[in-house]
Amino acid sequence: MKVLRTIVCAAAAMISLAAVAQKPLVVAHRGYWKHGKGIKAETATISSQNSIRSLCKADSIHAWGSEFDIWMSKDGQVFINHDPTVNGVEIQKSLAKDVAGQKLPNGEYISTLDQYLQEFTKHPNIQVVLEVKPHADLIQESLCVMKALAMVKHYELENRVTYITFSPNAMCELLKYAPKGTEVYYLNGEMPPAKLKEIGAAGMDYHHSVFKAHPEWIKECHDLGLKTNAWTVNKKEDLQWCIDNGIDFITTNEPELLQRMLK
Repeated sequence: MKVLRTIVCAAAAMISLAAVAQKPLVVAHRGYWKHGKGIKAETATISSQNSIRSLCKADSIHAWGSEFDIWMSKDGQVFINHDPTVNGVEIQKSLAKDVAGQKLPNGEYISTLDQYLQEFTKHPNIQVVLEVKPHADLIQESLCVMKALAMVKHYELENRVTYITFSPNAMCELLKYAPKGTEVYYLNGEMPPAKLKEIGAAGMDYHHSVFKAHPEWIKECHDLGLKTNAWTVNKKEDLQWCIDNGIDFITTNEPELLQRMLK
């Protein structure tokens, strides 16, 4: 009987450990900018999306990673912004001097990639999740990738960075030129796990609706040694679905809600 109880207890412990291991890691989407009583997502003034403040806030709540987006100006400066335009100025078609003078809703000036990565060096416990946005000019986009790789190396962040992109061109460039072992994820949602494995991607970084349409892809990824990230997951029921189905990373505008759910 004692032997049986020991086996049962050991099995329960293993199941418990497996459950802990399967908890997803929390990625703050464009940093942590949606916070505080009465602060609405579209009018946040304390911390704006892709601001230095949003990176600091993501670290302050102990998020695993802080995601951000990059564009390159027509004269070669790389800026942090989600949309192709900031205050009506189209980054990829404008001079750096015209982009650099633009302010975010919280009063910060738009950051360059150099400034943003320098800030990451002050926050050693949070991972760098860098999204290369699709540029109209593929040569400009490729140059943006190469500048990002060089800057990450300059700040010695290579072991802390994950690259993501919607662009097949940027994906190819990242897989070709990033150091061996660098994790590169694809965002578009149409490639099945076997194809991602074939091209050398680390896994799929798809909208949560794609995983719901193809839940079998989660297990297929894991069987192939690939990882899964779901974006942008904000509703409690969607967060719970991702948790229950073994998603590895969850990118969210509600990192503290997700953290509470994972406790």
